[in-house]
Amino acid sequence: MSVKLFIRSEFFSVPKENFKYCLPFISRNISKVLRNMKFVKLSQTNDLMPTLGLGTWQASPEVIEQTVYKALDLGYRHIDTAFNYNNEEAIGNAIKKWIDNGKGTRKDLFITTKLPHVGNRAGDVKKFLNLQLQRLQMDYVDLYLIHMPFGFHCNPDTMTPLVKSSGEYDLDLDTNHITTWKIMEECQKEGRIRNLGLSNFNENQIARIMSASTLKPQVLQVELHASFQQLELRKFCAENEIVVTAYAPLGSPGAKDHFVNKYNYSPGAFPDLLGHPEVADIAKSHGKTTAQVLLRFLVQQKVVVIPKSTSETRLKENSELYDFELTPSEMNRLKKLDTGEKGRIFNFLFWKGVEKHPEYPFKLDKVVEVEKN
Repeated sequence: MSVKLFIRSEFFSVPKENFKYCLPFISRNISKVLRNMKFVKLSQTNDLMPTLGLGTWQASPEVIEQTVYKALDLGYRHIDTAFNYNNEEAIGNAIKKWIDNGKGTRKDLFITTKLPHVGNRAGDVKKFLNLQLQRLQMDYVDLYLIHMPFGFHCNPDTMTPLVKSSGEYDLDLDTNHITTWKIMEECQKEGRIRNLGLSNFNENQIARIMSASTLKPQVLQVELHASFQQLELRKFCAENEIVVTAYAPLGSPGAKDHFVNKYNYSPGAFPDLLGHPEVADIAKSHGKTTAQVLLRFLVQQKVVVIPKSTSETRLKENSELYDFELTPSEMNRLKKLDTGEKGRIFNFLFWKGVEKHPEYPFKLDKVVEVEKN
């Protein structure tokens, strides 16, 4: 009888009687994060996706380059970025340096990036993907998501959305998910994308793509935390073998000042999950931080989490969520924190006029329809 070891993306068979001699090697060569890491299997490729990743939104290129290198050294293997984050080049530099320094190989990593809202059309998919691969210094990405279900017309000089004199964003009312998805399927067959997915799409939009696709979405990335648990959407995804990734799994405390200062958000729009007494009580009973409990709550339900931090201390803390388990009673207490749609933080209304787009994914009390010119 033999024991199978999974090291650096390869399986090794070791006779059972010799397994104990491998333990010192494993301990020396694999970090605590990597030893404890849990994975979900993507249904169409059987790729293993780490359930913990590093979110990189709202981090400057200089800071994120150092952060990604630190995270990889700690044992993180899943890095999430996007064209809109303006840091793909810095992340590519960090990964190249890490590989060049003999720390690991490209196959050890799971890299996610996203087609931007200004490229959300069939004719732009390959242009943006090629640019993103160039910035990341990679031949392929493990997961490529359509970042938003709606699209904007693009300023070719800045590669940002065009904005009208009224301050409203110039909506691309011809957004077509099916034709865009077909081109992404081509890119997957060409080997430049391993897995395809969506971000911020609703159930109807996902179903429409599934009905017309050869390769169905493997992953859906959405806002998800204890105050906004998205139960119906998660049920739909489970029924269709779509892995759910949670962004803002801690309620996005780091983005609070950004949204309050730049977009006049109310500070009350951000739930104080890290300071919630129920979460604190559960954390105390396990000798854990409230962040670790909130992340464990999601991972224990087979949700992938991508918390963002640039602090090495918090990177370590966020990764220490596999050495304890919440009891059924504790899980129920946390499930009761769900406030439904009231808990949503990111409705994207900071892009003025976006709710008028026919593919705006969320329900609002009042939505003004816009006719195509």
